[in-house]
Amino acid sequence: MRLDKLLEQEKIGSKRKIRAMIRSKQVTVDGQVIMDESLNVDAALQDIFVGDVKIQHETHVYYMLNKPQGVVTAVKDIQHQTVIDLIRAEDQRVGLYPIGRLDRDTEGLLLITDNGQLGYQLLLPHKKVSKRYEVIVNDMLTEFDCRSFTEGIVFSDGKKCKPAELVILSSEKGQSHAYLDITEGKFHQVKKMFLSVGKKVIYLKRLSMGPIQLDQTLGLGEYRSLNQEELQTLLPYFTIHKKEKRVEYEI
Repeated sequence: MRLDKLLEQEKIGSKRKIRAMIRSKQVTVDGQVIMDESLNVDAALQDIFVGDVKIQHETHVYYMLNKPQGVVTAVKDIQHQTVIDLIRAEDQRVGLYPIGRLDRDTEGLLLITDNGQLGYQLLLPHKKVSKRYEVIVNDMLTEFDCRSFTEGIVFSDGKKCKPAELVILSSEKGQSHAYLDITEGKFHQVKKMFLSVGKKVIYLKRLSMGPIQLDQTLGLGEYRSLNQEELQTLLPYFTIHKKEKRVEYEI
């Protein structure tokens, strides 16, 4: 939540008074004076003070979901079950949404939260948030393919992908198994990248996003709250900048 919105909800004062407090260096987050009213904060993870008064506020929720195939990455869908439908009624919150998207036939890590600005940050292209996928394709992968990914795959329409790392785990004529690390999220990017080297993706699973790795003990369709250690790794993504534009991706 934005710092000014949090202070407004806590009835610290009017919008004008809150801005004046921030500009007069009365507000600190984790011991640092904050001059940016748009800073994304969470009072459960950070120590927020106005003068010598600590702000206590209901925390955002952060869930790690192991998305199964057949479920759409959306808040609502009239035809298909959504990832939000997998969240139990007692864990639902207003504004709950998935960060980024996975195809309906793709499995794996999906972060779900009601902290809109966190998702906004994790999806910004210049942040270069790394995502790892486990991939099975229908043909042999070669070192030439690895070099092509490293150099940047070029799609048929001329769009070039940023360099990616392809690690071959096994390679046979009828099927190959690999890891792929990318730092962007063009529409259906992973599938298109492999098609560009003559292979079709037959299984795709996301294993990590930024510092968060999929908990392998979660069954398909299961989720849990992020633990404190995981949440701390996300704190660098809490700062926002007014000129940044919101974008959405589908892998």
